Amino acid sequence: MPPPLSQVMKRHWQRLRPGTNCALCAAWLPAGLLLCEGCDSELPWLGPHCQCCALPLPVDGLLCGNCLAGPPAFDQVLAPWRYAFPVDTLINRFKHRDQGSLGRVAGTLLARHLQHLFDEGQPRPELLLPVPLSPLRLHQRGFNQAALLANWLGQALQLPVDGGLLQRVQEQHSQQGLSASERRRNLKQAFALVQDTQLEGRHLALVDDVLTTGATADSLARLLKRAGAGRVDVYCLARTPSPGD
Repeated sequence: MPPPLSQVMKRHWQRLRPGTNCALCAAWLPAGLLLCEGCDSELPWLGPHCQCCALPLPVDGLLCGNCLAGPPAFDQVLAPWRYAFPVDTLINRFKHRDQGSLGRVAGTLLARHLQHLFDEGQPRPELLLPVPLSPLRLHQRGFNQAALLANWLGQALQLPVDGGLLQRVQEQHSQQGLSASERRRNLKQAFALVQDTQLEGRHLALVDDVLTTGATADSLARLLKRAGAGRVDVYCLARTPSPGD
């Protein structure tokens, strides 16, 4: 786990816009800080999790039952947090209320987490690929949160980003509220590679805000590996726990 946020926050965030209120609860803060001590202490670190899909587990270093029964096409999910308060608040405000400053805060934290893993020996990808939105949903929302995250990660980690390689070519119902099997059906033939890019043997990383069932990441990773990619990881802000957990 990276050092406590309070030890590195000022160094990492002085380059961001100055603020006097916590990004989550709006409490007053000294200049240069964006999270108060209370919100900082409540960040829900992922803890023990599946070594493939990052599903929270009671014991670390294991694979979950789903990954054992049917290994996904992606190789590993890297996420700092469980999808729980206050991270769920931050992500929802960023994703649905067009509050880009919160997304930049989240992207900065994710970049810090990934850099710590790279320093500990985690393989660095050659290219970051944001999970695409359909044209209709992109028009409705006005931005792709995954593309914003990928660009912030690329800048912070000095990794190239290709936002044009993957495209969602079919309109689907929203994935929210669907079961795992419904999500897989919803994603059949949903994506395509739209550029003639040499992927043979390359290490790629998909970027998204939250991983729920992993159906979208699995579909995209399968497409990339059919095109020759050697490894496909998934970088996201948070991983949802099992229902009822």
